[in-house]
Amino acid sequence: MNKLPAPNMLAAAFLVLVAAFSSQSFAKPAIYTGYFSNVALSGYDTVAYFNAGKPVKGNKHYSTQYMDTQWHFNSQENLNAFIATPEKYAPQYGGYCAWAVANNSTAKGDPKQWAIHEAKLYLNYNAEIRQKWFSDKSALIIKANAFWPKVLK
Repeated sequence: MNKLPAPNMLAAAFLVLVAAFSSQSFAKPAIYTGYFSNVALSGYDTVAYFNAGKPVKGNKHYSTQYMDTQWHFNSQENLNAFIATPEKYAPQYGGYCAWAVANNSTAKGDPKQWAIHEAKLYLNYNAEIRQKWFSDKSALIIKANAFWPKVLK
């Protein structure tokens, strides 16, 4: 005959689970990938923003690991460029929404809502937020830089 655990044991197990999954137990990853992925920029080629001037889907055959995250590229040339200087091509704030970080928060960055400003790639949550970010991007970048990476904790 199976016995159920005592109520105190269930309560203790529940508290352990709550502590393990609370937002204070672990920080958000440095690179945004979504909940069920380990691929940066939803698989878009981060180098292509700079040399093609638009979002281009990457190919898993041209990929590398950087900051515990998988990055995909459209060509061997783009992969090589990234490997040589990843900090030049990786999106600011780990690909989180630049406007959200400037407001001491995080939100997903949409690879189709992007901008290059002073040779750095920035993503935003959606088109509306991107417009808000563009309205005062220089001041918002200063604010975001002050919050990054503390906002991940």
